[in-house]
Amino acid sequence: MGLTVERRDLRDAVRGLIAKTGADQSPWRRLCDEIGVAGLAIPERYGGAGAGLAEVCVVMEELGRNLTPSPMLGSAVLAAQAVLASGDDAACARLLPAIADGSAIAALAWTTAAGHWDPSEVGCEARGAGGGPGGGAGGWELTGEAHYVLDGGAADVLLVAAGTPDGTGLFEVSPSQDGVTRAAVAAMDAARGLAVVRLTGAAGRRIGGNAAGPLAFARDQACIALGAEQVGAAQGALALTVAHLLTRVQFGQLIGGFQALQHRAADLYVLVESAQSLARAVALAADEADGATGPGPDLGLDLDLDLDRGQRAAAVKVYCSEALTRTAGEMIQLHGAIGVTWEHPAHRYLKRAHSGRYLFGSPARHLAVIAADLIDR
Repeated sequence: MGLTVERRDLRDAVRGLIAKTGADQSPWRRLCDEIGVAGLAIPERYGGAGAGLAEVCVVMEELGRNLTPSPMLGSAVLAAQAVLASGDDAACARLLPAIADGSAIAALAWTTAAGHWDPSEVGCEARGAGGGPGGGAGGWELTGEAHYVLDGGAADVLLVAAGTPDGTGLFEVSPSQDGVTRAAVAAMDAARGLAVVRLTGAAGRRIGGNAAGPLAFARDQACIALGAEQVGAAQGALALTVAHLLTRVQFGQLIGGFQALQHRAADLYVLVESAQSLARAVALAADEADGATGPGPDLGLDLDLDLDRGQRAAAVKVYCSEALTRTAGEMIQLHGAIGVTWEHPAHRYLKRAHSGRYLFGSPARHLAVIAADLIDR
């Protein structure tokens, strides 16, 4: 699926800026100041660009291509979308402008060590500061431990999903208070900052009402954005692999001349292109449903199944995870011995593939969501 002129321009701008940034520097500040990537999917009334998930996915593809570290996924997508979906206008006005201009990084502390990313399964509990079941004038106190918190160690804004007597709630918690401890974890993918957030009677301010719906919405948006990032990473891995096939000489000829390797490369190309089409189409469908875009072309997604947002996001999570995992694995195989050395970037793509598979829920859990719906039909 092709891009509009505007989205191609956005892609080229992001790609060019990343290319100009030194390998030892993070391009995040420039991406925010010069292109405004953090505010793409945030409404203009809250300081954003008022674009949609399709534009976010254009940026995510480019960030994934070179495994560029940034808080785009955790802050500008997951956390920002949770606040937006809460329907709390005061919280949106208070928190989103700084997230949109990149001056603040937000992190959503949510899941348990099991990593299911289920709105009903949260790592923290909240109770009224006075000991009662509700917040009231005394506010809320939160206790517990949240795992796999994207950019949790560097976050200026900490959002916490916590259980309350009336269901799951979303809370704003100051990360600098004494009751908050943040510990960076040694992740398989060193370019993905993850942390464990521990709360011990930390003061919290509730955002919106029952957060089960907003959390599920934010997770689905993040799954689609992650799928776009995985597509970009698969494209980067495939490009490096093809370049190797066209330069490595074995038995007196380029190994790219061997038909068996040509077939493997062609299969990977089809896999990556189909994953890209799926991620882009689902992002456009989500924007159309949210009113961010007008009716688009026939996306060919429903297949007479009338898939909803969650099921489409699950499909992206499963298919794009598989596309990157297979492409990164073939990258190692087709590079031969050099593919398993520390100096070559192949291991970074493989680590990104394996870590991304389990972010926001494993492919098996997302497949179960789709299967359950099909059985119910």
